[in-house]
Amino acid sequence: MKDAGERGHLISFEGGEGAGKSTQIKYLKAYLETLSLSVTATREPGGGPTGEALRQLVLHPPAPLSAATEALIMFAARRDHLDLVINPARAGGAVVLTDRFYDSTEAYQVAAGDFAADRFKSLLHAVVLKDENPSLTIILDLDVEVGLKRAADRGTMDAFESRGRAFHDAVRRGFLAIAAREPERCVVVDADREPGAVAVDIRTIVAARLGIGGGT
Repeated sequence: MKDAGERGHLISFEGGEGAGKSTQIKYLKAYLETLSLSVTATREPGGGPTGEALRQLVLHPPAPLSAATEALIMFAARRDHLDLVINPARAGGAVVLTDRFYDSTEAYQVAAGDFAADRFKSLLHAVVLKDENPSLTIILDLDVEVGLKRAADRGTMDAFESRGRAFHDAVRRGFLAIAAREPERCVVVDADREPGAVAVDIRTIVAARLGIGGGT
């Protein structure tokens, strides 16, 4: 267990539609809790009342949103998420597992949209983040067609899931480019496998990168 006063880790899960982020967070949370660790599972946009309201706005907008508007909504939701959920949990020594974080904004609104990369970086670091980067980012990589089929099988598709193949191909390329640029933080995991096998790989990665558990 963490010593009193030691800040907890933030582990973000990223990937395209249907990659299995929420499933893998459940697996990892259950595993870490067997090690007597305090774990907080959360999501973006979301995490609190304001974040959840903004989630509904961006996933089910009354009219189409520009990439810039989407990004600004995500930034507002993220700052609220950090203030109300992530930072308090980490201050208490918890391991925080978040389903999406700032890499999703870069992949969806910058790589696959028309929100300028320099504006994204400027706003992210000047307004949203301080020293709140993830200790580790797991990028679940999956063929776009497989992921979209999984999303469709869940039922009604949201504003992002319903976009075309070209958009989702660009999202996938965006995530892989982030991983290539920041290998010290990001690890790409093949998500086109049985969920239990993916979970074992993630436990091994967490153990190796963060010294949590034994990875088995």
